[in-house]
Amino acid sequence: MIDTQRVAKTPQGDDILLLTLQNNGIVVQLLSLGAIVKTIKTADRSGNVRDIVLGFDNPLDYLGSTTYFGQVVGRYANRIGGASFTLEGTQYTLVANDGANTLHSGPSNWGWQNWCIEPFMLDESPGVVMSLYSPAGQGGFPHAVNCTVTYLLNDNGELTIDYEATCDGPTPINLTNHSYFNLGGAASGTILAHELELACDRYLAVDESLIPTGEIVPVSGTAFDFTTAKPIGADIVATGGGYDHCYILSDESGGMKQVATVHEPKSGRVLEVSTTMPAVQFYSGNFLSGNAIGKGGAPYPKHGGFCLETQYYPDSPNNASFPSTIFSKERAYKHTTVFKFSTRG
Repeated sequence: MIDTQRVAKTPQGDDILLLTLQNNGIVVQLLSLGAIVKTIKTADRSGNVRDIVLGFDNPLDYLGSTTYFGQVVGRYANRIGGASFTLEGTQYTLVANDGANTLHSGPSNWGWQNWCIEPFMLDESPGVVMSLYSPAGQGGFPHAVNCTVTYLLNDNGELTIDYEATCDGPTPINLTNHSYFNLGGAASGTILAHELELACDRYLAVDESLIPTGEIVPVSGTAFDFTTAKPIGADIVATGGGYDHCYILSDESGGMKQVATVHEPKSGRVLEVSTTMPAVQFYSGNFLSGNAIGKGGAPYPKHGGFCLETQYYPDSPNNASFPSTIFSKERAYKHTTVFKFSTRG
């Protein structure tokens, strides 16, 4: 089932639409603004339904919010060091919004723009195609990009996100969904007791500004090792502030691979993440502080949600040893990520 409602207008006067997808007891609500995942309602092991993603009641509160709740961020997710890069001999200067660096493309972030939508049904599964055009020069990036993001909710508890983008010349592209999950329910406390397993045996070392140094570090024997499931909070003190690191999949072959499993012991809810991307940014909500007032007027505390942002490596345009994020007329961007919801025990 699909329901579409007009819920607000952008400052430019465009309608912001809320799309509700329902299938086999799971409800997913999406906003045309930012292609945002606003709501995911699932049952726990006892059948009690909660919304398990962080966000706002008022769609306009997402505009400019640097929590990036639920957004499709682009055209380049994560950080670009020095707010610049060189491509084919030309230096491009971006907008610095994270110290001297660019985070999530600065003010040109696609998560703050209103997307076009086209709902559809695939057999009995509801979905929506969202599309956006980014002109050449937006945010300092070269060349124009046409992007589509397709959400599909099937009866197996899977929310599939297909990303596609074409461009009229070489440009960096790195897209992800920035949903914050709390499997106990949004505003139910911290996620430190959630048990996380990552199919990742390495991560990128970063400097004090969270820019990759270029060093790839084995997780074995460190606080960053989630190759065997453990509570997110088990070793978090040893990280010096929390997790905000790019993990590299152990399996570097092509195709869809499972990258993460998260279990919340009290509710029994389970989230499994699969992707065609080479990496995932694991973020433990370190910069939440209670200042972001979420749904129902509840403040979101530090570590109140976690993100598993499937993507390419941060700062790839400035590191030739990383997998290339430069796409062109000859190389289209196409990736898929699947979030699967279930319960255990």
